[in-house]
Amino acid sequence: MYTVVLTIHLIIILALIGVVLVQRSEGGGLGIGGGGGNPLGGRAKPNPLATVTWVLAAAFIANSVFLTILSNQEAQSRGVLEGFVAGDGADTGSDVVLPGDLTGDTLLPPSATDVPLAPPPVE
Repeated sequence: MYTVVLTIHLIIILALIGVVLVQRSEGGGLGIGGGGGNPLGGRAKPNPLATVTWVLAAAFIANSVFLTILSNQEAQSRGVLEGFVAGDGADTGSDVVLPGDLTGDTLLPPSATDVPLAPPPVE
């Protein structure tokens, strides 16, 4: 289900990008510039591409909300450490597998009594 909705989401995104790039610039971006060719100051009727843009934008927002709900439901069914737990899957807290050897004194900084590694001999 999640994959199907995500695929629909990507199709909506590509369609929205295409429709926005095809539209003609009206020169009023961010409210900068003149008032255009309408002397009464009203807005002109939107062209069909602008209507398609609004519909695709609404579909994008609705699909984003739906994907968030699906993702949240899927995350509630799994634990955060589910992929890191070894053994029988019982959540005891003692069977967590850490990457590498990150246990014991290996995480502490070297002390003054530790002998540094010698550089390789020069031939």
